[in-house]
Amino acid sequence: MPGRGGPVTRVLVANRGEIARRVFQTCRELGIGTVAVYSDPDAGSPHRAEADRSVRLPGATPADTYLRADLLIAAAEASGADAVHPGYGFLSENADFARAVLDAGLTWIGPPPASIDAMGSKVEAKALMAAAGVPVLQLDEVTEADLPVLVKASAGGGGRGMRVVRALADLDAEIGTARAEAASAFGDPTVFVEPYVEAGRHIEVQVLADAHGTVWSLGERECSLQRRHQKVVEETPSPFVTPELRAALSGAAVTAARAIDYVGAGTVEFLVRDDGAFFFLETNTRLQVEHPVTECVTGLDLVAWQLRIAAGERLPAEPPASTGHAIEVRLYAEDPAQDWRPVSGPVHGFDVPGTAFAVPPGPGIRVDAGVVAGSVVSTHYDPMLAKVVAWAPTRGEAAARLAAALAGARLHGPTTNRDLLVRSLRHPAFLAGETDTAFFDRHGLDALAAPLAGEEEAVLAPLAAALALAAARRRDAVALGGLPSGWRNVASQPQRTAFETAEVSYRLTRDGLQGPEGVELVSAGPDEVVLAVHGVERRLAVAVHGDDVWVDGDGWSVALRVLPRFPDPSTAVAAGSLVAPMPGSVVAVHVGVGDRVTAGQRLLVLEAMKMQHPVTAPADGVVVSVDVAVGAQVEAGAVLTVLESGETT
Repeated sequence: MPGRGGPVTRVLVANRGEIARRVFQTCRELGIGTVAVYSDPDAGSPHRAEADRSVRLPGATPADTYLRADLLIAAAEASGADAVHPGYGFLSENADFARAVLDAGLTWIGPPPASIDAMGSKVEAKALMAAAGVPVLQLDEVTEADLPVLVKASAGGGGRGMRVVRALADLDAEIGTARAEAASAFGDPTVFVEPYVEAGRHIEVQVLADAHGTVWSLGERECSLQRRHQKVVEETPSPFVTPELRAALSGAAVTAARAIDYVGAGTVEFLVRDDGAFFFLETNTRLQVEHPVTECVTGLDLVAWQLRIAAGERLPAEPPASTGHAIEVRLYAEDPAQDWRPVSGPVHGFDVPGTAFAVPPGPGIRVDAGVVAGSVVSTHYDPMLAKVVAWAPTRGEAAARLAAALAGARLHGPTTNRDLLVRSLRHPAFLAGETDTAFFDRHGLDALAAPLAGEEEAVLAPLAAALALAAARRRDAVALGGLPSGWRNVASQPQRTAFETAEVSYRLTRDGLQGPEGVELVSAGPDEVVLAVHGVERRLAVAVHGDDVWVDGDGWSVALRVLPRFPDPSTAVAAGSLVAPMPGSVVAVHVGVGDRVTAGQRLLVLEAMKMQHPVTAPADGVVVSVDVAVGAQVEAGAVLTVLESGETT
């Protein structure tokens, strides 16, 4: 049994962000009390504010806070909680934590510890599944003929501790990096190697099982659009899966669940080739990030069923039928055009059209967000901001609905992957169901990550920003002809989404706007500017936060920064300086002063947002200085090392 078998009255969620808010939502609907735990960086987080009670976990890093089983159980006992929900990530698949919760007399809202143990090691899990008759990928020794191969962490997931190796000479180094990431993320450096399927489909099956022997398969989810082996877009049903393949996958998932006496909500993941052959990858003994798409098509609240099963309730004999199509995207604070670089910082505005935490059935947009306006994206945690989900009767309608909601979102703060998501959802290959794991590589990341704003918007955005700033300075609306003759304003701002600098010069006179050809001013206020472009009125929303300005149009957004007329010379860095692309900690330094390096050579490694990010030499050269050491915490833009040209002696 996963719990005490009695009613649950107050649940502590041993997690943070959108998953904690998601669990709290269901608890409120069921009349169950809630307890949040929070680290110091999360003191102002929405999940803390929305819980009935909250307990501080002193510290900043996961190791000091959300990964401390003793602190979590003490928080449950102190707050009067009688149950613990682990969410996903952190200790959600830690059998020792589950046992400690049960030993404390609390209800564990998850599978039995023995089931977690059985799937905790991917190496042992593969052997167990093979014995049960579930197909697996195996590779005992790597040879040239086996390339490419995939190095994977035995514990955990989420793309951490995972590396593709295409040359035998790189194998040892990539294994070392994977081990370091796995140890940092999961506390276990064990890795293994398996054949790498270049363009397979990542398809998983949601299972739900009670403690009385009933196991449901709730259909498959396709999760093939991935970056760094982490899912970006998920949907159900899969456009690839036939009724025959669906039956085979569901049967294998139920077999896997029964093989480990599974209880609760879980997911069995498979890699599927183009010929329909499939192989077991892992069983996630917890709720998945992408569980909302299953809820959308089945009408089930999976968190509610987790709570009921933990209290000893039985599942009905048969699961509900699925209807329609649901697609989910993960909205990340990251820059896809810069090798998916995670981004941190304050969230000034967060408005995605939709209903927060809605549990369908019913058409529309569902938003499960971990942030609100005023939140801060920390360097200590995964950079996912929200999951945005669309349900519709057909796949095409769901994709169109989701793309429109994302394009119309107002996201003011760190750079996000929003434009990439919109272009992917509208791509002909996606709409045709051609969604394997090589999607981003095949269709060109540069094209998919290009800003939704085009050349015309690149002109209109800084013009609208300058007009809005002028209106704000006057503290009233600037109407056509409302300024003295000859008044002039010049704004020079970088368009960060395109990494360019845009300069706009215009003059407002009694005769109208003198500026870009074909553009006329209709009205301008501090928050909105209306421009007529060749006779067509365009309404542009403008939001100013310090020196940063966001301009949102009809399906596009541009972020700008006001440049000072006279830049501070102290902010300049020396030629040849390599600076930190993000805040993080230095975990490795591979060079010293005087070393000769070649283009692409790894110089040092930063760790941020649970991932390691190598800093490499942009060209051949000589190391002039190394300005950081292992363990140093650096801010974005900090000088890490300085190189001189390779001609230097």
